[in-house]
Amino acid sequence: MMGNFERVRYETLNAKQKELFNFQKIAASLADYGFNCIKLADDWQGADFLAYHFNGVTTLRVQLKSRIAIQKKYEGKDIWIAFPHKGFWYLIEHDQLVARIGEHTDWLESPSWKHNNGYSSISINAALLNSLADNKVGPVYGEVLETDNQYVLAATR
Repeated sequence: MMGNFERVRYETLNAKQKELFNFQKIAASLADYGFNCIKLADDWQGADFLAYHFNGVTTLRVQLKSRIAIQKKYEGKDIWIAFPHKGFWYLIEHDQLVARIGEHTDWLESPSWKHNNGYSSISINAALLNSLADNKVGPVYGEVLETDNQYVLAATR
């Protein structure tokens, strides 16, 4: 059936298509943790999507980023930041991320944070990355394979 379609090359997508593509990828990873994700049409209360947990109690308001990023407008609002880094998704509550960044980097002293109210980076130092180990969710672009009626994430293929 898929013979008529080609795999999408991420770099050929426009910004909106990349956001939707990334939403589908993180939603698949969060499903492994019992979350059902709903994409929002606009940034509702700072969230790109909602992640409802099957426990019926927990709902995360998630801002999806293309890299590690913090913004002052998210402080104190219980917004979770999802971002990819070196093949894995990370998910962390924004204010916890700001605290860890303060512990392991000088980003909070930067003109970007102080005057432009935000900071993002494509690189993460080892100390900060180690502090985010418990926030690693799953592979960014892993394939899903069906084996013996179980789905297995094949992150290394």
